[in-house]
Parts: sequence; C-alpha cells; structure tokens
Amino acid sequence: MKEHDWYFRDDDQEFGEALHRRTEELYTVPDAQVDEEGLIDCPVLPMRDMVVFPHMVSPLFVARDTSIIAIEEAHLADQTVIALTQKDPEQDDPGIDDFNPIGVEIAVGRLLSMPDDSNSALIQGRRRVEIVEFTQLDPFMRVKARPIYEIKEVDKQVDATMRTALDLFQKCVELDRSLPEEAYLYALNIEEPGWLADMIVTAIAPVLSERVELLLTLNPLERLRKVVHILAQEADVLELEDQIHTRAQSEVDRSQREYFLREQLRAIQSELGEGDMWQREVMELRTKVEGTSLPEEVQSRALKEVDRLGQMPAMSPEVGIIRTYVEWILDLPWMQSTDDNLNVQHASEILERDHYGLPKAKERILEYIAVRSLNPKRLRQPILCFVGPPGTGKTSLGRSIAEALGRKFVRLSLGGVRDEAEIRGHRRTYIGALPGRVLQTMRRAESINPLFMLDEIDKLGMDFRGDPAAALLEVLDPEQNFSFSDHYLELPFDLSKVMFITTANYTGGIPSALLDRMELIEFPGYIEEEKMEIANRFLIPRQFEENGLEQGEVKILASATQRVIREYTYEAGVRNLEREIGRICRKIARLKAEGKRFPHKINAQSIERFLGPQQFFNLEAERQNEIGVATAIAWTENGGEIMPVEVLLMEGKGNLQITGQIGNVMQESAQAALSYLKSRSKIFNIDPETYEQVDVHIHIPEGAIPKDGPSAGITIGTALVSAFTGREVHKEVGMTGEITLRGRVLPVGGIREKVLAAHRSGLKTVILPLKNIKDLVEVPKRARNQLQIIPVEHMDQVLDFALLPQPVDVKTVKIQRKSTPRKRKDTPSPETQNKGVSDPPPTQPAIQAWSRRLCFPEKN
Repeated sequence: MKEHDWYFRDDDQEFGEALHRRTEELYTVPDAQVDEEGLIDCPVLPMRDMVVFPHMVSPLFVARDTSIIAIEEAHLADQTVIALTQKDPEQDDPGIDDFNPIGVEIAVGRLLSMPDDSNSALIQGRRRVEIVEFTQLDPFMRVKARPIYEIKEVDKQVDATMRTALDLFQKCVELDRSLPEEAYLYALNIEEPGWLADMIVTAIAPVLSERVELLLTLNPLERLRKVVHILAQEADVLELEDQIHTRAQSEVDRSQREYFLREQLRAIQSELGEGDMWQREVMELRTKVEGTSLPEEVQSRALKEVDRLGQMPAMSPEVGIIRTYVEWILDLPWMQSTDDNLNVQHASEILERDHYGLPKAKERILEYIAVRSLNPKRLRQPILCFVGPPGTGKTSLGRSIAEALGRKFVRLSLGGVRDEAEIRGHRRTYIGALPGRVLQTMRRAESINPLFMLDEIDKLGMDFRGDPAAALLEVLDPEQNFSFSDHYLELPFDLSKVMFITTANYTGGIPSALLDRMELIEFPGYIEEEKMEIANRFLIPRQFEENGLEQGEVKILASATQRVIREYTYEAGVRNLEREIGRICRKIARLKAEGKRFPHKINAQSIERFLGPQQFFNLEAERQNEIGVATAIAWTENGGEIMPVEVLLMEGKGNLQITGQIGNVMQESAQAALSYLKSRSKIFNIDPETYEQVDVHIHIPEGAIPKDGPSAGITIGTALVSAFTGREVHKEVGMTGEITLRGRVLPVGGIREKVLAAHRSGLKTVILPLKNIKDLVEVPKRARNQLQIIPVEHMDQVLDFALLPQPVDVKTVKIQRKSTPRKRKDTPSPETQNKGVSDPPPTQPAIQAWSRRLCFPEKN
C-alpha cells in the first residue's frame, strides 16, 4: 500500500484511476540536492492555514499569483518547493519574519483550474527543513534550508508509545465515520515513530495551532507523545458524540414507534365509533372559549389559536405552547368584576376600626368613595403612593381600603425586580415564556377591578435586562392602562378599573416620570402619643391572644408602655414596639404554663425585669445656661429629637472647622451664620480683627450619626454669637429654622415632630419661623399649651429670646470649656432619606436596623 492510497478513495473507477495517475506524477519529482554546506535552495510556497507533513499527500488550493509563479518555476526546473506556514493566516503579503522557522520540502503536481478562478494541485511532503536564509523575495521567495534527518531507531520506550498511539487511533477510526478503515491499516505498516505521528495528525486534523506545534517538534518520540495526548482527547470527544447520537437515534425510534401506535389507536377508535381523543380535547377547548365571556378581539385570537392546535399532531412540540397560551386567555378576568360598596359611613368605620391616626390617607379614600357614590360612571381610578418609614401601616391600610370598598385585594412586591420582563412578560418565542407578574396577579385576583398594591416601588432596580420602572409607566398611567399590552399575550388588557396603591419608604429611588403619575400621601412616623394609643387598641390585645393570655388577666399600664416606647424602641412605626410587648407576654405565658406566680399588672418599674436594661437613651435639655452651646431641634424619621450645637473659640488664624458627620447643606448653613455674625460685628461690639486671630470649631455631638439640612442655621448662629460675645444661651430654649446671610429666618419642615421632641425633652420655649406657625395645627393641644412657642422672622429676634443679657468673660468661658468638656454617649446611625445620605453601621448591638436618622428637611 502506498502512502496516499488510504487518503483518496472513490467508488468511481475512472475518477480513481485519474487520481492515481496524478499522485504517481508526484513520485517522479526528485528531492532537492544539498550543496557543499548541506543546504538546499528551493522556491517558497506560503501556507495560510494549512500544514503539510512529510510522506503525506494532500490537495492544495492556490490563489496567490506569487505562489503560482513559484510552482510553475519548480515545474520547469523539475524540482521541489518548500512549504512554509504563516504565523498569521490572515496576512495576505507575508514577509521573511512572518513564517515559522521549520518547513517541509514538498513535491507539487500539475495545476488544475477551478470554476472559481483558483487553482488546485496535489502535493506530497518529503522531509522537514530548517530555514537558513531567504535568497530571493521577488517575483517569488526562495530560501536556503537545511534538511532535518530524524532518528529511526525504535527502542522499548518508542515501541510502547507507538503501540499506545495505534490503539487510540484505532478507537478514533471506529468512532469517527469520516475516517476510513484503511487509515488504521496504513498506520499499522509504518515502522518509524516520526512518520507515524505525522500520518496520524494528518488523518485526525486537529486545530491549526496543534498542527504547527507538532511540525516544530523535531524529536520523533516527543512528537509522538503529543499525538497520543491529542488522540486521547479526540477519543473522549468521539465517545461523547457517539453516546449523544445513540441517544438521539433511540428517541427518534421511540417517537416513530409512538406515532405508529397512535395511528393504530386512532384507527381502532374510528372503528369503534369513539372518535379521536385529541380532536375531542380540541373541541372541548373550543367550546370553552366560545362559552367564556371575552372581548371580541380576544375571543377571535383564542379561536384562531385553537384552530392551529387542531391542525397539529398531538405530539408536536407546539401543542403545549399554544394550549398554555389559550388557557392563560381563559383564566384572566377580562370582564368579571365585583360591585363596589360606596357607603362612606361603612368605609369610615372600617378604616377607624383597623387603624389609628393616618388622617390624610383616610380622608383621601373617603373622598374617592364619596365621589364614586355621586358619579358611579366615573371610570378614572386614583393611583396613590403611600410614602413613609417601615412599620407605619402602609400595606395593612391597603387591605382595609379593599375591605371597605368590597374589592378583592392583591399584592405584588417589587423589591429587587430588575428585569422588564417581570412586568411585561416574555415573548412566546422563548421556551417557558409566561405573562408578566402584573397579569399573573390579575389572574389570581379573578376580578378586573381589584385593589392592586405595588409594594416597595422605590426598590426597583435596573440592569442590562431593561428598566422595570419604565415598564410600569404604562401600568400606572390612566391614559394608557386601559389597553395594557403584555409581551406574552400581545392582546390589550384593561387595567383602568384597577385601583392601584403603591408603597415606598422614600421617593428618592422613584424615577420622576413614574412619580408624576402617582398621588403622594405621606405617612409620617408615629409620635409617642399615637404609639401609646396603637399599643392599647391593637398591639397589646393581639399579643395577649397570640400568647394564650386572656383579656383582663394581665394589664400593662400606660407608664409601662411609655417606658417601652422611650427606652426599648426607636422607630417610626410600631413593629419593634409589638415585638417588645410580645416578649413581655411570652415571659408571662411561660410563668403561667409552669404554674408559677406571675404579675397581673405590669408597671414601669417591672419592665426591666422582662426586657433587661435600657437600650436607648433620649437626650435631655441642658441643665445650666452655657456660652457657645445652643439647642437645636432635629427631625428624624423615627420622630423628633433635640441636638446641642457646640462652638469653641481657640487662638488661631481665622479657620472654621465643623465636625460631627455634617453634610454639605449644614456646612453651608454654618458658613452663612458666621458671615451673618461678621456683618453684625459693630452691633455685637466685636473687633473685626478678632476673626483673624481665633479659630472657630463647631461640633454637633453624636458624631456617629450623619446630619444634614438647613434648619440648624439659626441654632449655629446663636451659638456663634454666644461664643464671640460671651452671652450665655438660655438652657430651656430650643430652636429650628434656616438662616440667610441677611439674618432672615426661613421656614423648615418636620414641625410636629420637632415640637413634640422639645416638649418630651423638658424644654420650655421653642423658637420657630413665622411661616411655620400654620404647621402647629398638627401638634397635640397638650404640647402647645405647655410650651411657649415664639414665631420669628429675623435672627435679631432669635438672639433676643435665646441669649441672656449679662455678658461673661469669654476667656474664662474658654478655659472652663477646655477643662470640663461635654461627653455624650455615642449613638447609632443615621440621616434623613430625603437627603440621600447613607447610614453608617450601628455602634451598639441593641440598635435596630431603622435607627436614628437626624436631618433638617428643607420643605414641610
């Protein structure tokens, strides 16, 4: 057998004979003769992505003009050429540095013209050569090369490697249908390790990089070992392919068998007069579509899909997809609705029964019911957004509204949703596609007019899969949602009769376009009086019931509840308050279950026995009048709180330093207050040169808590005037308000929480901006009567009420301030949501996740 006989086979005898004659011509071309230096001089045939190995015969397609000239020159001289593989196959005009250093001397047969204007020829590899130098570049390349002679001795190690290679090659031939059996027979007759390696790599044709690596490997044993490694990988892949093919073939055979049996079953049923079960199912589905109350367009689409279903074989993959689609159409409430209960008195009783406080939200719902009762044909539904801290009753109020209206209540949590398809669904082209969560929830509601609560709308995310907030624009827009289109159904679904209520903890994370479509109703944090009432009405009875205590068996006194609120919780809502009450009830229940004595009245003194030591410490008013210390009143989402502002003067160069985790807005307020003070130097009898000789340090205690906002402006201004003039600040005066450079006092927000915080902390006088007097309507009457509330329009009025007239030596005050520094207990995190300041980690393990967030809101 000659070395090319296995490689070219064809059943056509004439073609085989022609091919045999062409390969015989290759053997007539002699090898190039070496010169005295042992070198040969031959034309170069560049190879793009082809590697020729010695002894191997391969077809070659030639397109470059330079390559054709080189071959023709070799034919005229009856000599061989040297095939060099390019390092970069994409390079059209390679240079002398663009070839691998090892090539193969080859014999090239006659060129044949192809239909695509290219040329082809048969080539036969002769031996490896090492390029020494290029002797010619135009019109084609010539090189001088040194032939490489391989060691042909076969020792035990070489023999073992050859046998391993043959075994693996036999396995590949058996598994690969493209390899003829003659290839293995040919390999069996090769006695040289290098030749065997070249022959096998030509047969299995690995990737180009591996072929080049084998060409450059000159040691026959090393080359054969690499071939063994490649053969092992190839055998593993071929085994896997064979398993997949066998499995697929068995599936096809089984499908054909099932089809044959089903055809037989159909024929038997036809003979028995039972009809086709599949067609009977299709008819049942059609009857169900025709009997369901659907819009005309939806019914037409459903019947069209049923017709498609009837024309398909029962085992078609499309059957399940179409059937699921039709079932989704039938399950959605296209026209089913519930009747609204428009009795305003009934709704008011339910809202008052289930929730205490929240007057704005209740008033808005009662207004809607009243309008609907007067105009039942009104189709436009309100889209409300309840905004407030956690635990303030947003979601539970939605349930009560649904009960008051007599509507079904459904809830969809949007927290963490990042994919637009979660809202609009996937198109039916995707495997396992389903409608979006909006329509899934509507199917669960079984009504076209439920109360639909979209929870945590401010927690929506956005990534490469789209923006779900943008998809909600159509859902929450009354001008568009009457024909909401889901990607899965691709049919208009009417959402205009749905009453949407969304909830959020803050509006900063809601896109402006989405926010514009909703009516905001703020849920402020509960004040202490409201928490007391909620605990007595709802929390304590519920915890008694859940923990097996009978009503009247144990009584939690108001003083005990107040102590729990002040010393064991710090939150805007009442969730932690209910947990602490639950802890008390569980401990009592344990004593009762063990047959031990348990208290029947829980007073303030016994709270520590059940809940342990105090967890939160409220700030108190200053105990004495001081210089450079004024009391600000801060708003927090958990209520209000007083906050001292300290100013210290030191010898220096006129620098201003502000500490205490102060935000940019508060820093600007401090600078404005200092500028106001400098502009009034003559009035306060302050030498202007003093500002250049002292450094001013403003500190807001509790440095672990971020603080921001403009409403501490008049407090900082008061503390600065006190420090520079030596006038003491009245210990029982608290204040809030924004300061301008001209000393004007501007309105701020959070007045209800601030006034109640001042009252709770023992302050006697509260200074407020004049334009904030209107906000005192929300303050309980008891707190208003016990506080002296002073409205001001200018900083001069603030100083008249806040500062004592007797001047004190400033230097003496400085020394006292340095020797007796104020120490404040570090408190946990954080800052208003409206300012977007991130919370630092809590500094006490007892602090809950929603801990203090100090801020000074700019607007009411």
